[in-house]
Amino acid sequence: MYQYTEFDRQFVQARAAQFRDQLDRHLAGRLPDEEFRALRLQNGWYIQRHAPMLRIAVPYGELSSRQLRQLARIAREFDRGYGHFTTRQNCQFNWIPLPKAADVMDLLAQVDMHGIQTSGNCIRNITSDALAGVAPDEIVDPRPYCEILRQWSTLHPEFAFLPRKFKIAVTGAKEDRAAIGWHDIGLALKRNEAGEVGFEVFVGGGMGRTPVIAAKIADFVPWQQILVYLEAIVRVYNRYGRRDNMYKARIKILVKAEGQKFFDAVDAEFRSILDRDAHGRDHLIPQAELDRVAACFQRPAGVHEEPHAASPLPVADAPAAFTRWLERNVHGHALSGYKAVTLSLKRAGQAPGDATDAQMDAAADLADRFSHGELRVTHDQNLLLPWVREADLFALWEAARDNSFATPNIGFLTDMIACPGGDFCALANARSIPIAEAITERFDDLDELYDIGDIDLHISGCINSCGHHHSGHIGILGVDKDGSEWYQITLAGSDGSALSGKAVAGKVIGPSFAAEEVPDVIEALIDTYRHERHHGERFIDTVRRAGIAPFKQAADAQRHATAA
Repeated sequence: MYQYTEFDRQFVQARAAQFRDQLDRHLAGRLPDEEFRALRLQNGWYIQRHAPMLRIAVPYGELSSRQLRQLARIAREFDRGYGHFTTRQNCQFNWIPLPKAADVMDLLAQVDMHGIQTSGNCIRNITSDALAGVAPDEIVDPRPYCEILRQWSTLHPEFAFLPRKFKIAVTGAKEDRAAIGWHDIGLALKRNEAGEVGFEVFVGGGMGRTPVIAAKIADFVPWQQILVYLEAIVRVYNRYGRRDNMYKARIKILVKAEGQKFFDAVDAEFRSILDRDAHGRDHLIPQAELDRVAACFQRPAGVHEEPHAASPLPVADAPAAFTRWLERNVHGHALSGYKAVTLSLKRAGQAPGDATDAQMDAAADLADRFSHGELRVTHDQNLLLPWVREADLFALWEAARDNSFATPNIGFLTDMIACPGGDFCALANARSIPIAEAITERFDDLDELYDIGDIDLHISGCINSCGHHHSGHIGILGVDKDGSEWYQITLAGSDGSALSGKAVAGKVIGPSFAAEEVPDVIEALIDTYRHERHHGERFIDTVRRAGIAPFKQAADAQRHATAA
């Protein structure tokens, strides 16, 4: 993991002290709300439906056990005993009283954490593959580059007030597990024929009212020049992006409207920067800086290849639950003798992505015991242990099971993505959590889930798409219809992973459904899949082969049955 320097710590602590002063002046009436709003937002503080919401950055999803214990303390002492992990690898709290906000920022600074630029019209938290550094299909470890991007973008004076929020995702593997096609900028590390490292660059992706898949703008940008290239992109966006209409202010709208003209403007800006200051040498990433940062991402002490490690089971007398856990929650690793393991945060009676203070403490203990004190927050709102010895898998399963982390449902219907929705968010049109709970209760039989197989189900409470419904094999979008909560269903979306295939937005299958109808509609879609599928065919492949029509017909039939 990246280790903060003394400068890094002084920076975060100074920012916390600055926020305390701003908060004190606001609470004393000397800093009006309209002036305080921009300041709190750039530190991650929203005012939600019922209380302030704090969004804490977890850069590229990497988290230490010490940091997770601090989050547990914040949940216990300042919130209502739990936190929420998001699709953008952040952690959110929903009930912290505003007068306590500065105390929380001080606690975060103690463990090298903050909420800087987790909101506002700026470059947000840099996200990446949860398996970065350990993936068997990895070409280049993206974490050092993510950290350099984080440092470059944090409080960048030119990009503090962009037309709209801006999100960057980075992958370094053959499989895209970072959904780069859905981001304002998506970066894929690669090597050219000479073995040199560079980036394939995509621009203009995004969800919301107008879902757009990012377009490739560059085949290969040498790693030394990537900050220059990103600066060119964001500078062109900052110059020409719309500021008169927030719904048309994202870079995807500019790229879609201008096309090649946008690409040409970026190329001209890129060349201009490189030609300036002794051919751009002052703007390139020095080898020494990459080496300094990369040194933080070496294997933990004591981790080494174990090519002759004993089989991790299943053995003849292994419990069936353990065998299923091995199949669903345990993932391949770049090092022989090691695995990466997902701790499921999806269980009945708890919102997807939520973790109590006790569960956070327990996960931190598991990280210390089995993963050298390191965890990852995943895009799918789970936690992951990246450094687990195969020989320790059974002991880890027992400990995870005892702490409710061992549900063997990773990749299944109940391993769903969901935003907090109308229970918390002031922007939401409908609630997400009750829909997620109803679907989880309907499909609570593991044998049935295994028969259904892999499905990405994503739920958003509004068109802002925080639950990434556009990219779900089944997407559910909350909509407002005359003051009532209704839900629109989409099919055949994809995030770009190996399971889903090329990134694409799902298609709406008809008019929206009432909340009580949604579980029946999902069941009708699943029944249609079972009827239509070929042997061994996954849900997404069946939908693509058979088309939307039979699924739409099943959903409509369910609507009519409910009405009758």
